Amino acid sequence: MGFTTSANKREGTPVKANDLQLLQCFSILKIKLQLWAILLLMALSQSEAFDPLDPFGNITIKWDVVSWTADGYVASVIMNNYQMYRHINTPGWTLGWNWAKKEVIWSIVGAQATEQGDCSKFKGNVPHCCKKNPIIVDLLPGVPYNQQYANCCKGGVVASWGQDPSAAVSAFQVSVGVAGTSNKTLKLPKDFVLMGPGPGYTCGPAEVVPSTVFFTPDHRRKTQALMTWTVTCTYSQILSSKYPICCVSFSSFYNETMTPCPSCACGCHNKKDCIMSDSKRLTTLGINTPKKDNTPLLQCTHHMCPIRVHWHVKINYRDYWRVKIAVTNFNYRMNYTQWTLVAQHPNLNNVTQVFSFDYKPLVPYQAINDTAMFYGMKFYNDLLMEAGPLGNVQSEVLLRKDKTTFTLKQGWGFPRKIYFNGDECKLPPPDSYPFLPNSAHEIPSFYSTMKDRHA
Repeated sequence: MGFTTSANKREGTPVKANDLQLLQCFSILKIKLQLWAILLLMALSQSEAFDPLDPFGNITIKWDVVSWTADGYVASVIMNNYQMYRHINTPGWTLGWNWAKKEVIWSIVGAQATEQGDCSKFKGNVPHCCKKNPIIVDLLPGVPYNQQYANCCKGGVVASWGQDPSAAVSAFQVSVGVAGTSNKTLKLPKDFVLMGPGPGYTCGPAEVVPSTVFFTPDHRRKTQALMTWTVTCTYSQILSSKYPICCVSFSSFYNETMTPCPSCACGCHNKKDCIMSDSKRLTTLGINTPKKDNTPLLQCTHHMCPIRVHWHVKINYRDYWRVKIAVTNFNYRMNYTQWTLVAQHPNLNNVTQVFSFDYKPLVPYQAINDTAMFYGMKFYNDLLMEAGPLGNVQSEVLLRKDKTTFTLKQGWGFPRKIYFNGDECKLPPPDSYPFLPNSAHEIPSFYSTMKDRHA
């Protein structure tokens, strides 16, 4: 016996049971696809911290319980920066959390809590910190030896993993009281917050992992932590700043027009407080002193960015082409130590020579080699000074041409992305890039003769 729908009743056309079941299956499938689309959008909206040029970059904080005490434990806390090109600049990191119970910090070596809190209930020995939500900062260089701990006391500055793995770590030791004294009674801290130095990092919950193994100096004996847990923190530029912190301008040998940074590329919210480059205020004592809240003092520009990166296609040889890269600081209150610059360009797989920057290829996806990290040479130009005559660093890069793909048309000579200190810079719109003149066909023959002159 067949079934009929209300529409088909009017037409007198029966619908078989199999057809009805098929329609129901399609309806269920459609609903499932809609639900999957919603879930995918939700996942993408919550994954702002994903960086396609550094997909595995994060900061991992590891707690190793090394001994139990009468009322708690002693733990070694190690912060490893596994981000390839994003480091923690001065004034350094700040780490906070909430205790699960009523724990206190009896003592800490290699760091300190910013506040002691109310310790009035303790008589005799007074804890270092009694706050429910302690905030920890690194010690400054030069503290007494008995306050130091391995990989501590750098003012909270932590290098990026790609730049210097040995300096991409910070650590301290903490003695916790009024806490559990065994693996079963210890409660993990929660709600971790990492500032590095400003906002931008989101930390997940603490997770118990297999205990860390330690080797003695002679590597003949190994011990292990009594308990280990880790916290993973990832960075999002959207959480860090509402506006970009840098912009990019372009120029080339074949076009007299320079493509500047877009107007208000970093927002013009600082326009009322900016200073002209010839202002008498620049001679005021303390004008370059940073503020506690890191408020910038910018030179007045049309883009109002603290950092500008200029990419200039300089020379076109027969088998090579040369690019000049210049980074300029427009912030009078900030200098950048251990700065990094990342560029994405299809010809960066053929870098032949970098003249006054250190260089490292980034290959997050093994089949694609189009990203490079540049950073300053130690004790030479690894410090980008504040705005002024010395507030710039520059270098040149020589690249071998891939004759099967090389062209200067359609903006090919310019990068697809630029990052400074791990933050993506604002690029000009593509239709404003320097374009080749109508006589571009004459350029290769002219510059092929220049090759012999510059050899």
